[in-house]
Amino acid sequence: MTRVTVSDSQLAALSARLRPSWLRCVNEYNLPASAIALDTLLCAAELRQARARMGVTMRICDPELDRLQAIVSTLDYNVLLADPQGIVVAHREEAPQEKGCRRWRLWSGANWNEARVGTNGIGTCLVEQVPVTVHREQHWSMGLRYLSCSAVPFYGPDGQLAGALDASSTRPDPSERISTMMEAVLIDAARRLERRSFLEAFRAHTVILMGEGSGISLPMVALDESRTIVGATFAARRLPGLGDLEKHGVRFDLGSAAELTPGFEEAERGVVQGALAMCQGRVTAAADLLGVSRSTLHRKIKAMGGRNNLARMTVRPAPRAQRVAVAQS
Repeated sequence: MTRVTVSDSQLAALSARLRPSWLRCVNEYNLPASAIALDTLLCAAELRQARARMGVTMRICDPELDRLQAIVSTLDYNVLLADPQGIVVAHREEAPQEKGCRRWRLWSGANWNEARVGTNGIGTCLVEQVPVTVHREQHWSMGLRYLSCSAVPFYGPDGQLAGALDASSTRPDPSERISTMMEAVLIDAARRLERRSFLEAFRAHTVILMGEGSGISLPMVALDESRTIVGATFAARRLPGLGDLEKHGVRFDLGSAAELTPGFEEAERGVVQGALAMCQGRVTAAADLLGVSRSTLHRKIKAMGGRNNLARMTVRPAPRAQRVAVAQS
């Protein structure tokens, strides 16, 4: 077997996010860049099975795909939804794009797993679990170097990787000016999908958004009636003490600071801010929402610098259908 190689100059021309992918193509996959053929599309039965494995995610994603396509189609991009293995389970495109999208496998049933086709938007973002743009010659396969692809992973209500959203063009602008915007649009969509799926999965529970976060995942937890955390998003599970909820239960209790896991102080502040905002500043109502006494909440507010300090943050009210404390950071 011929050993695949890559030059230092080629690696130096890549961004830090794409360099590891090219090295995997060499060291792990041994993929010859000039001889990669795109797989044929899955048959109808195989595609149905792939969609079935996505479960309710397919239904939750449908309106988001329509929204994304309305945004990116004016720039000659189309939208793809892939499962965690890189199989495209849904797509959106405008009629004039159909021929090109089918030819380049920007279509349902295509397999964009990185180990099969090398560095690409969907496959690489699923491996790295970060937003990725692969523009033209940045693709490993020479046959894909007419495409521009931006992709973002998204997570399910269990905190696990659920798939990827992708915006691709067969006729991209030669520069990468559009890619930054594409990534921003996709990141927003990924967060919206995670939020919807989490709220649906835990619709019978109290759901708390602990600040806005800064990545592709929102830090959200779900509490049962005893205020034990029974669910947490990918971002929330990065907090100290929440990495293994299934084995070690964590009680989220504002009534006793000693019971809070180290690192929860900021989350606690967000919960208090959200409760006060939802109750228009009424401490008694906020205390009832949080399940603590009025005196306890007064003590918490004082420890956080008083109500004026808490009010400096902009807060969105939560949907009435659920007890959801929301705080922006």
